[in-house]
Amino acid sequence: MEWLVIVPYSLALLFIFIFSLSQLNLTWHYLRSKKALSKPSFELKEFPKVTVQLPIYNEKYVVERLLIKVSQFIYPKDKLEIQVLDDSTDETIELTSALVDKLKKTGLDIKHIRRPKREGFKAGALQYGMQICKGDFIAIFDSDFLPEPDFLLKTIAQFEQNTGVVQTRWGHLNRDYSLLTELQAFGLDAHFSVEQSGRSHANSFINFNGTGGVWRKECVIDAGGWSADTLTEDLDLSYRAQLKGWKFKYLEDCVAPAELPVIMSAVKSQQYRWNKGAAETARKNLGKVLRSRMGFGNKMHAIFHLFNSSVFVCLLIAALLSIPMLYIKDANPRLELLFDIGSIFLLGFFSITIFYWVATKRMVPDGTSKYFFKIYPMFLTVSMGLSLHNGLAVLEGLFGFKSEFIRTPKFGIKSKLDSWENNSYIKPKINFLIIMEAFLSFYFFFGVSSGIFLKDWGLVIFHLMLAIGFAMVFIHSIKSIPGAVSAK
Repeated sequence: MEWLVIVPYSLALLFIFIFSLSQLNLTWHYLRSKKALSKPSFELKEFPKVTVQLPIYNEKYVVERLLIKVSQFIYPKDKLEIQVLDDSTDETIELTSALVDKLKKTGLDIKHIRRPKREGFKAGALQYGMQICKGDFIAIFDSDFLPEPDFLLKTIAQFEQNTGVVQTRWGHLNRDYSLLTELQAFGLDAHFSVEQSGRSHANSFINFNGTGGVWRKECVIDAGGWSADTLTEDLDLSYRAQLKGWKFKYLEDCVAPAELPVIMSAVKSQQYRWNKGAAETARKNLGKVLRSRMGFGNKMHAIFHLFNSSVFVCLLIAALLSIPMLYIKDANPRLELLFDIGSIFLLGFFSITIFYWVATKRMVPDGTSKYFFKIYPMFLTVSMGLSLHNGLAVLEGLFGFKSEFIRTPKFGIKSKLDSWENNSYIKPKINFLIIMEAFLSFYFFFGVSSGIFLKDWGLVIFHLMLAIGFAMVFIHSIKSIPGAVSAK
């Protein structure tokens, strides 16, 4: 019976360890890329036709600032088309229609497009718009983005003959709004510096991030178009396009600012879509990757790229079984060596630490150490606390359980003084998952006391981080319920 705990515990730690080594390898590639590559030239000699697609759904708090910002693009008006792909069902429709009519009077070629049915959610909207667009290149922005006026000049200039996508780095409009937004920014910065640049330098698969980038229309068509059979249509199309031979270019020096979710329920809806969608995309495209003619190294990077969300499943398994393992170890001194070998896998966290340190050094060159040691432990702690929510999302994706596209509500938050409680899109309720997060917090506090009682100190800090992480996620989830507590 002991092996029913020992085997899955060890396998989960092994996956986390190998995953961390893959992140360390990306860090190495990122550092190499900083030495090898010069900054890109943003000089645009020709002006091809460009369509800007703005997929929106019930975005009354942010649609106005989005349209105004996009209308300020520096690009020849006769070469620019703007499609507002509006699937809204509320007053966003009237607000958007009035804004579009106003902007048309300035000479912009801007269209307010309403589909007969909201089939395929965002992917369906993008596909619908692509079939009637004028542009040879398609820039895509979600409703919470505020691209700079020179965005098109910088990105279109990077397209070469076989370039299918140019993706830019996300910026953060409200990084300092709260600890929650600061932690999100910390994690995203690592992805948009070390991870994307590292994959690009390794000539491995990278991905369009759903927004803040530009597609070559020919590439989208050649790859089979947008598909709604996964929740991450961006990752899915990215793999299909690269398997067709198209090259993706990542611009770390071009930033597209966006709003971060300000409450836990919104973070969870975004994390659910990202993690489940990644698992669905892995299920759909892994076989194609393995059968491709790409090298072994690129295939390994692709495997961990497609299955990176699975680290939450392994973390959850290892965490849940780590407390029974304390008692198995205490009752079986003869297995001491096995447990010592198993603990080596925890060294993988040092690789992850290096990964995030390099990213922090890039994003916060002044005062790196102070900022890193303030944010990183809390980032790990909250990430552990999200392992139940994210792990279940991954399992749903891997086992083929389908669900609707859950949008991340936008707020239009401008300062710390702004409240989110009047947002009509926020309707979370206490559910079984939130209750389980509270239970797991107590469970891991029990793990802390067990380690102290057994005088086995190896996992005390691990269990303490888990206990605090689940408690924080639970508390912030409760705070996401309007009226439950004060938002200020």
